[in-house]
Amino acid sequence: MNDKDQPSYHMDLEEFRQNAYRTIDWVVDYLANVESYPVLSQAEPNEVRRQLPAEPPEKGEGYDAMLRDMTEIVLPGITHWQSPNFFAFFPANSSPPAILGEILSAGLGVQGMSWATSPACTELETHMMDWLVQMLGLPERYASHTDGGGVIQHSASDATLCALLAARERTTGGGSNKAGCDGQLVAYTSAQAHSSIEKACMIAGIGTENLRLVDVDENFAMRPEALDAQIRADKAAGLVPFFVCTCVGTTSSLALDPVAEVAKVTSAHELWLHVDAAMAGTAAICPEFRFINDGVESADSYTFNPHKWMFTNFDCNAFFVADRAALISALSILPEYLRNQATDSGAVFDYRDWHVPLGRRFRAIKLWFVIRYYGVQGLQHHIREHVALAQEFKQWVIHSDDFELGVDTPLNLVCFRHRDGDAVTEQIMHTVNRGGDMYLTHTRLDDHFTLRMSIGQTNTQRRHVTSAWEQLQAVASAVTGS
Repeated sequence: MNDKDQPSYHMDLEEFRQNAYRTIDWVVDYLANVESYPVLSQAEPNEVRRQLPAEPPEKGEGYDAMLRDMTEIVLPGITHWQSPNFFAFFPANSSPPAILGEILSAGLGVQGMSWATSPACTELETHMMDWLVQMLGLPERYASHTDGGGVIQHSASDATLCALLAARERTTGGGSNKAGCDGQLVAYTSAQAHSSIEKACMIAGIGTENLRLVDVDENFAMRPEALDAQIRADKAAGLVPFFVCTCVGTTSSLALDPVAEVAKVTSAHELWLHVDAAMAGTAAICPEFRFINDGVESADSYTFNPHKWMFTNFDCNAFFVADRAALISALSILPEYLRNQATDSGAVFDYRDWHVPLGRRFRAIKLWFVIRYYGVQGLQHHIREHVALAQEFKQWVIHSDDFELGVDTPLNLVCFRHRDGDAVTEQIMHTVNRGGDMYLTHTRLDDHFTLRMSIGQTNTQRRHVTSAWEQLQAVASAVTGS
């Protein structure tokens, strides 16, 4: 029997072409109508799984059935992060240029673990990281022509872990990779920092008991003098401080740690300084918001997420180091099967040495497409619009008889609560979320239940923010009977 007589279970390319057209139509229709869906999924636990067959199909199914189930089963179980009425957490934005870049990346199917496995995958990524250095006004020491450089990670959590590992190995002279941690290393971050820092300490073998949460001021930003005092106390106790993570935009309130002042402390004690600007970093594309970068020139590493506020779909984190040798020495292993002439020459970047996994996909394409399509001016326009909307919303809160600010913030997050207390504030949140017309989440500031109005979704306009405020006022009146 020759190959032509063998049955083929593959989708042939012409069928693929037609199904691809239909898939794009489905996505476009979804994006065109996303505003009509309840933002927060109304699905009950296990509701999606109950509609799925208990056993996998013995014979392949047609694409019609797959696309139909996307509409009838999957879509009702989606919380719509691409809705312009999504005000929860921080955004996980997408955009048509990013989606098209993702399609091309998937079509190429590149495994870009080293330069040799696809030179374009590596070199386009390096170039995009250098573009971001220019666009955000970051220090030149993060550019690839220096001793530093940038790499795309999955998320800021991965970037923080890599920075922690590099700091650990720099402090121990590579000893921790060989003999493990001895329990003496101590890391520091803000009491308002993201949970990923605690998780990184767990994974890296530092231990959560050796992570110090430093006191914050009235604006929920790290107090440098408290950091200095804690470092001195730990040194006196025979411990080895090695790593500090500052937050340029905390998750709870977008608080901005005073990086320049913190840098003076880390420099005096010779500690690695990492800057987590996961959400707020994108704001620096606008020169008037570059105050958030004050002190970053002294940091050993810096990270922000284009997949939050820069219209590049998840996953796409930008991670920069001032000394790439420290990062690579902490993460590099070179078995024989990965050796090649380009690697041995030392003339190329092998990004597998810059993060935890070996494999990596071609994420730079979607970032490239976003930057090229919008241009710096287009990105600046939307960032400014979002900040202006948030600041207008903040003024509505300030002048409201029902609500008050939890803290004043300069960018695109507003933290506020009802004047009647936590129970009323929480009831308002649950009521508006169940209504489906908007979605927002909460935090606790000074132990008060506080709502977070995060304005940064790709397609959010003034009418969406106005409508959200009107709903909040109406629900507050209904809840309080006023």
